[in-house]
Amino acid sequence: MQIDTVSVMARSHELVPYARLGPVGRGTVEKAYWGAPHRAFEYWGHEAAVIPMEEWAMFAARRRALAHAPWHPAEPALEAVRVQLRDRGPLTASDMGGAKEGGGQWWSWSKVKYAAEALFRRGEVVCVERRSFQRVYDLAERAIPSELLAADPSDDECLTRMVRIAGRCLGVATRNDLADYFRVKPKASVDTVVEAAGLVPVEVDGWGTPAWADPELLDRLRTGSLRGRHRTTLLSPFDPIIWDRARCERVFGFPYRIEIYVPPPKRVHGYFVMPLLHGGELIGRVDPKRAGRTLVVRRASFTDAAVRTAARTEAAVAGMAAALVEAARWVDCDAVEVEHLAQTELLRPLRAALLAGPPAALLAGPPASRARG
Repeated sequence: MQIDTVSVMARSHELVPYARLGPVGRGTVEKAYWGAPHRAFEYWGHEAAVIPMEEWAMFAARRRALAHAPWHPAEPALEAVRVQLRDRGPLTASDMGGAKEGGGQWWSWSKVKYAAEALFRRGEVVCVERRSFQRVYDLAERAIPSELLAADPSDDECLTRMVRIAGRCLGVATRNDLADYFRVKPKASVDTVVEAAGLVPVEVDGWGTPAWADPELLDRLRTGSLRGRHRTTLLSPFDPIIWDRARCERVFGFPYRIEIYVPPPKRVHGYFVMPLLHGGELIGRVDPKRAGRTLVVRRASFTDAAVRTAARTEAAVAGMAAALVEAARWVDCDAVEVEHLAQTELLRPLRAALLAGPPAALLAGPPASRARG
């Protein structure tokens, strides 16, 4: 689950479970990540990510590589950080003397912060908790179960596990898709383990490049036991469905880019653009912000395909209204205001649908038993 600092409606690691499970409490989400006993740790997966504790060993090769990678000089402070953690227990960089150097900008790390991050990269120090979105560092020997800490798989074993998980999560994927899931480099190394990972070669109409699939999912597809259960919801820009922009466009026909770092006058769709998922398709975009108890939509739009017919247009408008109302309630807003809709002729129907409230069927999530899994 990718972690990102940007928070508009909520942070990305909260938005992803919301998209899957509906408006579960944000406190419940945080407890699932950081509660006791520790069920997850943070490390460099796709980016900084929350990862199930049982996958600690899978990152042994990455920890070894990062331990020898060039890094800011941190040696003088390494032992000081070790001693503080050993004597005082889990601590943030601020607890150990401050994360910033001389009151500089956020990227002006102190020696303590560099040392903590160096130990974090090599796995001597871990993060199994965040406080006020700050990493809480702890000694791996104290936070990671001993049997996982003792595991030392080879580089090939780690890579095989990564490709197997990527294939399972993606269902069908190209080499680049499989590599991007855990940012494997070089990408061609995927070819050396894809067979050992248990994936089978397939051809996908229109892709024009070799692909692999999870055989269990293919069997379920053939027997009719693999069926989607779709929610209508807004997606974080860092949701696994869309974080690989090339794959997103190839699978959904939905070109997407994040425009946070684009100068405001040059933005096409907005600052924190959230794709709208409806009926298993990406049918629109929403750029929200909170203003007191109102969820304000600065810009919104539908794809051309979503409004191609009258029936699809009606469904798209109802879907966007439902997603916005649910999102507003989840972040404790009691009103939704749409400032701009690209299809101006649909603004009045959208506002009417917002007032009418969301049909429950549009927001149906997975059964409770599956949600707990």
